[in-house]
Amino acid sequence: MTVDTKNYYGRITISDESIATVAGYTALDCYGVIDLVANSLKSSFKEIFNKQQFSKGIKIANIDNRIFIDIYCILKYGVSVSAVAESLKSSVKYNVEKFTGMIVDSVNVHIVGVRV
Repeated sequence: MTVDTKNYYGRITISDESIATVAGYTALDCYGVIDLVANSLKSSFKEIFNKQQFSKGIKIANIDNRIFIDIYCILKYGVSVSAVAESLKSSVKYNVEKFTGMIVDSVNVHIVGVRV
């Protein structure tokens, strides 16, 4: 799917893959996040052959010009889970809103595991 918006310059279409790439790059840049992981076995097989590593573990949905983001990640051992999750939410929300010019309604962080 794509995110569509109109302004006085014309119509703007942004693919979910590009939004996922921005969200993934931002998520990997946050302190305490080690890696992004696929949320299902089907996605795991698709991502083995996919060269886009920044969009794995990111699920994008858009309803009524609002963006919903799910992030599946692995955290570093010893960090505060709540602090990293809140930092991750605010960073991803800010960067995606800045990139798209649209409202990010929610960012859900799913912590799949912890690595030493």
